[in-house]
Amino acid sequence: MKAQETFSANVNVKTEPTDKIDFNESSISVVFNKKINTKNQLTNTTEYSKLNVNYDFNNFSELENLDRFNQFHNKTDYSFQAWEKTKLKFSLTPMFSYQQNLEASDFTLLGSFEINQQLSSNTNISLGVARSTVFGNPKFIPVAAINYNLSEESTISIGFPDTKISYSNNIRNKFSLTNSFNGSFYNLDQKSDLYYNASRMSLSQMTTAFEYERNVDGNWFLNFKAGYDFNKNYKLTDSEDHTIYNFNTGNGYILGIGIKYKQ
Repeated sequence: MKAQETFSANVNVKTEPTDKIDFNESSISVVFNKKINTKNQLTNTTEYSKLNVNYDFNNFSELENLDRFNQFHNKTDYSFQAWEKTKLKFSLTPMFSYQQNLEASDFTLLGSFEINQQLSSNTNISLGVARSTVFGNPKFIPVAAINYNLSEESTISIGFPDTKISYSNNIRNKFSLTNSFNGSFYNLDQKSDLYYNASRMSLSQMTTAFEYERNVDGNWFLNFKAGYDFNKNYKLTDSEDHTIYNFNTGNGYILGIGIKYKQ
């Protein structure tokens, strides 16, 4: 689990049924890491994801066209050791988020800036700000985390928008308990006759999940994820983030599986 990682490729599928709507997402990503020198490191992540939405047409028969959405983004992370115990982190994420037809207006720029301060040999703290979609449409949010190494086998990170506890009982197994605020949005191709002011579809939720990653053979890893989405919001909004229609889907269980190659 601690192998040198300069390149990795991931394929993941996830399903989430709710009372009225089922969400099925698949994604593929490629990650490159480059340690420029002892103070500088660069990471680039390219990802494409596809979301299929299946409705209970007894309740939503007029929304049969709102069933497929696409997203492509390229995230560049740069970290710089500014002082002995202080690290600066920057990220820039150009993204296209669209329904079916890709247009220039579907482009969005996200990013973040963080300061990481080492407090002791086992503890560090991160503070910063990000332009993110964790609440659906893009917004500026604070980011913060306290990271602590409990032992060589386990770590804990408590913060916003992500909290994570990890444990490895050997070099092949990694167990994680995570809690995260996450979301996304998609620009609509055309305005619905029923909801003619809507220009975006917005998703947001808080996810608590258990994850298990297994190094099955050399560079190959399998990942399993099971959890629950709380406070799930699926709605249509206008360009100023005003809610035009709320689907009131209710919460739902999530189940995911993925395969990763890294070297």
